[in-house]
Amino acid sequence: MNYQIKEEGQFKYLESGKSKDKVLLLLHGLFGSLSNFEGLVEHFSKKMNVVVPVLPIFDLPLRKASLSGLLKYVTDFVEEKEYSQINVLGNSLGGHIALLFALEKPEKIASIILTGSSGLFESAMGSTFPKRSNYEYIENVTKKTFYDPDVATKKLVDDIFDIVNDRNKAIRIISTAKSAIRHNLENKLSAIHSPTLLVWGKQDEVTPPFVAEKFNELINNSVLEFVDKCGHAPMMEHPQQFNEILSTFLEKNNLK
Repeated sequence: MNYQIKEEGQFKYLESGKSKDKVLLLLHGLFGSLSNFEGLVEHFSKKMNVVVPVLPIFDLPLRKASLSGLLKYVTDFVEEKEYSQINVLGNSLGGHIALLFALEKPEKIASIILTGSSGLFESAMGSTFPKRSNYEYIENVTKKTFYDPDVATKKLVDDIFDIVNDRNKAIRIISTAKSAIRHNLENKLSAIHSPTLLVWGKQDEVTPPFVAEKFNELINNSVLEFVDKCGHAPMMEHPQQFNEILSTFLEKNNLK
């Protein structure tokens, strides 16, 4: 990606354009980064303002290291930027935040796109990091995130290994993960009426296919698309197919 990260006050973000109403807001997961969305940014920035805030997962004060803290950050960011209609897309924990934002600010939502979202069930590293100093263990856990283990590059494994072995970062990861488990949304999803797209890896072991089917059942105006030979991050493993699915959804709902 050729776009530079901007810094304004407390916010760090990537923004491809200036539109306030054709916004595609991308929210990364607990171990995610802006690079997870490279294919999305390159494809959709031609017609939309693609925005990727850097979620302050490791920077929030410990007492605010939670979904509520991250939701406030996203809400404040959207208000600061004066975006009017947002297509909010979240992967993993980012999907969870997207749902909470949609529930809190429904008037801001044009559509919701979830991929491997938490909020109902997730099977990840849990609330502790066993063997966090064991590189091979972290490598194996990271590779299991994907159907194709080669997607877990050495740089990606190195980055995650460094995170879990940084005490301050690890504490915040655990605190945020516990907060996500507490914020089960099963009884709230019926309140969402915005067009919603679910894009799920058929071989997702973190949020398995039954999770996608449950989201589809609970969110009234939702459609579900499965991607074969794919794990927890379809936009990384199958970027072209992901972009085609999303493009069709946006065009059908006159959102692109």
